[in-house]
Amino acid sequence: MSDRYTIISSDCHAGLKCEDYRAYLDPKYHDAFDGFLREREAQRSAALQMNYDYIMGWETEHEEGLRGAYDPEQRDKELDADGVAAEVIFPDADSITGAESPPFGAGLSAGAIEDPELAFAGAHAHNRFLAEFCAPAPERRGGVALVPISHDIKRAVEEIEWVGEQPGIRGILVPTMWHDHLPYNHPAYDPVWAACQAHNLVVHTHSGEADNAQYGDNIGIYLAEVVWWAARPLWHLLFSGVFERFPDLKFAVTEAAAYWAPDLMWKWD
Repeated sequence: MSDRYTIISSDCHAGLKCEDYRAYLDPKYHDAFDGFLREREAQRSAALQMNYDYIMGWETEHEEGLRGAYDPEQRDKELDADGVAAEVIFPDADSITGAESPPFGAGLSAGAIEDPELAFAGAHAHNRFLAEFCAPAPERRGGVALVPISHDIKRAVEEIEWVGEQPGIRGILVPTMWHDHLPYNHPAYDPVWAACQAHNLVVHTHSGEADNAQYGDNIGIYLAEVVWWAARPLWHLLFSGVFERFPDLKFAVTEAAAYWAPDLMWKWD
């Protein structure tokens, strides 16, 4: 065949080594960040105790490629080697130990952060990095910014207005779970959807967070349910009329399979 396919990867991840976010974080949060770094180091130490050979082997074998999580030049080499033309970029680039994440855990599990101040501080630090990371090649990188909308709707809109002006930022990631905050079917979120529609930013969820309080570290239950939690916000918007009020709003569910889609479409009809 002479035809060539254009490959766009819809679920890539990028981010700094955790301690390197300090330069992007408002200095008034540095003390709290020091405490967070200690927690992350303890998490990595625990992971190494459980699976030292695998983790060290992975990090040694892929040392050069892993730099692509934060080095644009190295990332382009990795994309070119894989034949990938462009990508959608989520946070939390460390899938092995989970220790390298945006400040205060403001990435895939941002909904679990109790302090709204820290949630937005960590999100904005990552968004500053992401804007810088995507700017040299906005045609190739589609950055997904972090916006913890459930924690403070007014501040969420302000963050959306900021990221909407950054080259290469194409969407926002909202918390998969809203915990004790308003559910996403509530009309109070309309300013968020309006801002995303105005800036042509796709609203994303991504699997990661689940109701671990009910089953602790049982990995089997987690794996069975985690994709359901990522898809759940979609039907909250769908059946509360959000897409009728904002017909140009786009919503994407990532790394959550699609077994739920036929049933949802049947109920929708």
